[in-house]
Amino acid sequence: MAQFYSPNRRTTSRRQITVIAESLDAAGQGVARVDGKTIFVAGLLPNEEAQIELTEDKRHFAKAKVIRRLSTNPQRVKPRCGYFEQCGGCQQQHVDIELQRESKALALQYVMLRETGVDKPATPVISGESYGYRRRARLGLQYHSKSHRLVMGFRKTQSNTLVDIKHCPVLSPDLDILLEPLSQCLNQLSIAAKLGHVELIYADNCKVVLIRHLAPLLSSDKQKLIDFENQHGVSIWLAGNDENLHTLTEASPLPEYQVAGERLRFNPSNFIQVNAQINQQMVEQALAWLDINSEDRVLDLFCGMGNFTLPIARLAKSVVGVEGVENLVEQARNNAQLNTIYNVAFYNENLEAQIHTQPWAAQGFNKVLLDPARAGAAGVMEHLIKLMPEKIVYVSCNPTTLARDSKVLLGGGYQLLHLRMLDMFPHTSHLESMALFIRRPEV
Repeated sequence: MAQFYSPNRRTTSRRQITVIAESLDAAGQGVARVDGKTIFVAGLLPNEEAQIELTEDKRHFAKAKVIRRLSTNPQRVKPRCGYFEQCGGCQQQHVDIELQRESKALALQYVMLRETGVDKPATPVISGESYGYRRRARLGLQYHSKSHRLVMGFRKTQSNTLVDIKHCPVLSPDLDILLEPLSQCLNQLSIAAKLGHVELIYADNCKVVLIRHLAPLLSSDKQKLIDFENQHGVSIWLAGNDENLHTLTEASPLPEYQVAGERLRFNPSNFIQVNAQINQQMVEQALAWLDINSEDRVLDLFCGMGNFTLPIARLAKSVVGVEGVENLVEQARNNAQLNTIYNVAFYNENLEAQIHTQPWAAQGFNKVLLDPARAGAAGVMEHLIKLMPEKIVYVSCNPTTLARDSKVLLGGGYQLLHLRMLDMFPHTSHLESMALFIRRPEV
């Protein structure tokens, strides 16, 4: 393999070169350029010089690892987590939080410009606490037969092997303190080798421990779990081979959280936004952008259990929520009743197929919100244009599909008015965003 050559830097041994990073990408990799090729360097910050080794060399880009760092950016910080070098959960704890946010916002702006031709800043960033923010986490479980020990933790980077986690600073402190005693408790169960995973949830009214088990629990196992439940003030839920959830004890409440003044109860298997602080700001921003009044008829697509729908309904004339997951629709209806909101209707429909035949599709809406999964909302974009709403708020967890779907709106008579980066997952490579589109006035 030929070496790169540049008169402004020296070459070292085979496949090793010295570079200076120009910027940081959304995943926390340093971006350097040599002879017209972009090189992504894990762990290198902007303006840092390092001797690197190429690990992957493609036609238009390469990836590399640092062999020796020759200078240090003042925005390099000490990771707060002792597992950072091994655990794959976080990628950017070595980066000052302001640089993380700046880099992600610039990455979002760049993707939108590249794909749509629209140059719109993704600031100000919607942000909150950078540690202790996760109210939900799933931890893997692996039983080591030789040592007769159950490991609980997160996967190593690019590996299925688990890091045995005893402390996680991005978790809510109320969940973090459960890690070590929970690991000890699960190791004492007779079916420790038959456990699948554990989920921890910090709700407004309770702490939930959800245990996936692949074999029946003995009465002695149940008693150990009951003791843990009582000692640590948690509600334990069990998921067996029947795929149904069961509470360990009858007294366990249904978890709930509040957003924009509304109470949302949920089954522990339901999706919720893991960052409560950013979720609250995100909903408030959506309400402000939509500028809802008592005459508005609003459509909420991929509505889940009503995270946006119910706060919108409190202000609008009527709201329709559409969701493809049946149990989320059922929970959304229950939450509407819980909050005595009656101007909302929920539909369980596949938003990727035969949109025009679905019962909600023929109704008139003047404002729309959609919050799809990573695959985006390709199946509904053309129908949205036919509805001709005056405003569309698009909440996204994938800038690539946001840009793709934005092109449809831009080509269908809409303009991008606002773009925001949401720091939903500090210290990770995940990039959340939201955008406001308004219909261009007819000439």
